[in-house]
Amino acid sequence: METIGAVLFAIALLHTFSAKSFEKLAHRYPRHHGLFHLLGEVEVVFGFWAFVLVVVMAFVAGPQNAIAYAETQQYTEPLFVFVVMVVAASRPVLEFVQRVLATIARLAPGRSEVMLAWLGLSVVPLTGSLITEPAAMTIAALMLAPLVFRDPMPEWLKYGALGVLFVNVSIGGTLTSYAAPPVLMVAGTWQWDSAFMAAQFGWKAALAVFVNATVVTLLMRRHLVAEPPRAAADAAAVPLFVCAIHLAFLAAVVLLAHHPVLFLG
Repeated sequence: METIGAVLFAIALLHTFSAKSFEKLAHRYPRHHGLFHLLGEVEVVFGFWAFVLVVVMAFVAGPQNAIAYAETQQYTEPLFVFVVMVVAASRPVLEFVQRVLATIARLAPGRSEVMLAWLGLSVVPLTGSLITEPAAMTIAALMLAPLVFRDPMPEWLKYGALGVLFVNVSIGGTLTSYAAPPVLMVAGTWQWDSAFMAAQFGWKAALAVFVNATVVTLLMRRHLVAEPPRAAADAAAVPLFVCAIHLAFLAAVVLLAHHPVLFLG
């Protein structure tokens, strides 16, 4: 069973890097478009092959062993990532962040769109220390999509901005002891609290985040243009109290996942 699991894992890795080929097959064979489109979604690859693993285990080791194995796994972390990304991607949360950053960009010297891109690549990743890295990545990617990841921007700069965003989110969560998964795994054992993280690692990571964001923003500045005005139908702003409710849910999800004692006693 371990050998079969290793083989399926290797196939899942190959599937990850060949997902685009399934998208091409979906267009070539419209009759099976749904299946190929599903297999072309990178985010479902490991879930799909995990399902295959359990099915194969049921045939090789017996249904009871397969069920017992599935019931012994912990799903808290993947479920948390799913929930926090859904809440962070909601329109009220995203619009609230955009309002705040747009206000800062207007008050700052220089072109607003350049400052907005810099804030999206620096400040938003650093908020991952409070709202966790998956939430920060979701907000930053959705906010930067219409500004950076669009046609007028050269491809090499898109990849550069994407790489900087990945790096900055990865290190931007080290200001606290609960936001970055690698830190979370050792913080309890080594007794690293948020004050220790901020003093020993966090300020260095923040400095690197600002340097990375500044360099790539300077490279992109000539290609950054103001976002075209939205249609009148989309212009209605989300009420602040609705934004506050969604932000409260986001905070509750983070606190419940990493500080359950505050809720459960």
